[in-house]
Amino acid sequence: MKIFRGFQHSGREPACALTIGNFDGVHRGHQAMLSLLAGEARQRGVATCVLTFEPHPRDYFAAALKQPELAPARICTLRDKLTALERCGVDQVVVLPFNQRLASQSPQAFIDEVLREGLGARYVLVGDDFRFGARRAGDYAMLDAAGQRSGFDVARMNSYEVHGLRVSSSAVREALAAGRMDEAERLLGHPYTISGHVLHGRKLGRQLAESMPGANDGFRTLNLRFAHWKPAAGGIFAVHVHGLSEQPLQGVANLGVRPSLDPNDVNGGRVLLETHCLDWPDHLGAEGAYGKIIRVELLHKLHDELKYDSLQALTEGIARDCDDARALFAALPAPTYTETRRQTTRDRI
Repeated sequence: MKIFRGFQHSGREPACALTIGNFDGVHRGHQAMLSLLAGEARQRGVATCVLTFEPHPRDYFAAALKQPELAPARICTLRDKLTALERCGVDQVVVLPFNQRLASQSPQAFIDEVLREGLGARYVLVGDDFRFGARRAGDYAMLDAAGQRSGFDVARMNSYEVHGLRVSSSAVREALAAGRMDEAERLLGHPYTISGHVLHGRKLGRQLAESMPGANDGFRTLNLRFAHWKPAAGGIFAVHVHGLSEQPLQGVANLGVRPSLDPNDVNGGRVLLETHCLDWPDHLGAEGAYGKIIRVELLHKLHDELKYDSLQALTEGIARDCDDARALFAALPAPTYTETRRQTTRDRI
């Protein structure tokens, strides 16, 4: 899959079947839309293309209005979105910076400059609630009329439902915020997942080991940075970790800002996913995971983040979480593992 920052780049296909949206989570509704797009692209002999935006338009307006509460919680990072789009067979993705120029662009200018001249759209597929252009003045009827004049086809896809529940990014956010991981999995079509490079952290796990006899692995954690200040999920989770061994590793993960730690620590108060594997692979040694790309599936929420008064209390809390996760995994049926596709999204994303 080819990835472009903006549409004025060489190497992009001159014509395409296009869909437009934020695609946060790439849920089952998105997947159905991308499947339809692929069929239309094959009929026309053109590439499939997804036009998406970074930051999310609502992020932009929340910052411009100095009202951060208007920003939506983010389901997935850009890396994970691109990986999911690639898994759906998309040929190329154009990530368009959402800025003041784009926010003030008229609907007709968006059609002319972006869809027709910039991307060479031969077919445009949108959702049933699609709006575009300054003040969201453009709608499906306007886009369809422009397509008839300019020679590209326009179609819209109605809402996608699972067991009577409309699948949307908002529904996924609500499920994740409430810790209903099974519901989120039904909407997404797979367990909720965060991936990325394992980063160096504060090495606090080694200090915690001194507070708890028998913690031989030092409560070492795999630290992934969630590149948005407002994740859709948060708290302590039982997880599976992929990418460090042939089979997934069981673990406990904290997604959030670590309220028991100094906000001025080495991570700068940013959102992290910190995962402790219940059984650390011997072949990795003490430092063997740094720099690796891993994928963490958040399977069950144990509780919200807690603020502990001391390292001793934090150590005891982690130990309880580990015991709870072990009990949870012991009660689950034995999993059947399948080969995991290797992460191929460019490291620069």
